[in-house]
Amino acid sequence: MSAAGAPRPAVPMPPAGPMPAAGTVQVAFGRFLRRRGLDVPVQAVIAFTEAVALVGAERRAGVYWAGRATLVRRPEDLARYDAAFAAFFDAKAATVDVAPPPPSLVLAVDDEEADGPPDDAPDGDERDRADPDTVAVRFSRVEVLRHKDLGAATPEERAELHRLIARLRVAGAERRSRRTTPSARRHLRPDLRRTTRAALRTGGEPLRWHTREPRQRLRRLVLLVDVSGSMEPYARALVRFAHAAVLGRRHVEVFALGTRLTRVTRQLTEHDPDTALAAAARVVADWSGGTRLGDGLRRFNDDWGQRGMARGATVVILSDGWDRGEPDVMAEQMARLGRVAHRIIWVNPLKAAPGYAPLARGMAAALPHVDAFVEGHSLASLESLAEVLAS
Repeated sequence: MSAAGAPRPAVPMPPAGPMPAAGTVQVAFGRFLRRRGLDVPVQAVIAFTEAVALVGAERRAGVYWAGRATLVRRPEDLARYDAAFAAFFDAKAATVDVAPPPPSLVLAVDDEEADGPPDDAPDGDERDRADPDTVAVRFSRVEVLRHKDLGAATPEERAELHRLIARLRVAGAERRSRRTTPSARRHLRPDLRRTTRAALRTGGEPLRWHTREPRQRLRRLVLLVDVSGSMEPYARALVRFAHAAVLGRRHVEVFALGTRLTRVTRQLTEHDPDTALAAAARVVADWSGGTRLGDGLRRFNDDWGQRGMARGATVVILSDGWDRGEPDVMAEQMARLGRVAHRIIWVNPLKAAPGYAPLARGMAAALPHVDAFVEGHSLASLESLAEVLAS
């Protein structure tokens, strides 16, 4: 009798004798159960094998309860499981010496350009009728490229990554506007004009109290992209990210940072990414040259930032932090920028390198004034950056 008072179910034990070799027997028993009409997925067989390894294959009662706990999915299958266990270990165990063939592996490569499944692909019913031992594994080249370092990519991979970056869309954070809009919520600023007009249509009785609330507007987004020689493996991809931001939303400004500061917003309004990048490269005289980040930030603060462009905006600096200028200048200009900007995000492609530390003078001077310090070396990191900008 069990502790609850109910009789314990009888365990169908085979005659005394050595149990067959572990491992292959569990797989064969799973197939035997399927032929008896039980629903036994591959994962259940794996769990059964692991359970037998824990309780010991030489203990028949342990094998029975391990199989009952992992292979039986419905109460109505208990009787069939008991009969199958007795039949298999009485008559079959002695003959199961040959390891069954491993599950067949089907490798399907996703094609991002295809609009649907290939013509010879099986439909849903055929997939449902497939061998349950068949394991289908899908391989996506896009998923591999998402984590590929842009600096280590081949020319073909870089071209594919540039195409994927062009698909990114940057939503951006919102802010409250001074302008208001009609609202359905009651306990807000009263809209006397709409309330009065509605009352005139009902004989002067204000049957409904109208209200207004502040509008939500996109915050301005300012991108400062380092195009110096040290950023050459990443600069073109980051400019393409800036191009996607310009096309995807309003109120975006883009500047190229090198030995001087160049505004390239108008050039990046071209719809074609290659045309836009070529137009930006033509106006940036110091592309792949030196870096004077502090002087470039001073120019931005003096001519654009403190005159209104950076006020309340999200400012993103995409740079590795290498600077030929004085670190005191960098710290001063970052402090000026932080006093007017809503948020400063620094995107450094080198941050993903193992053991990286912000030891460059420019990076070390700027870091105390940065609100978010993120990676920017791969497509996945740029996707994460787009999520950060939307928060």
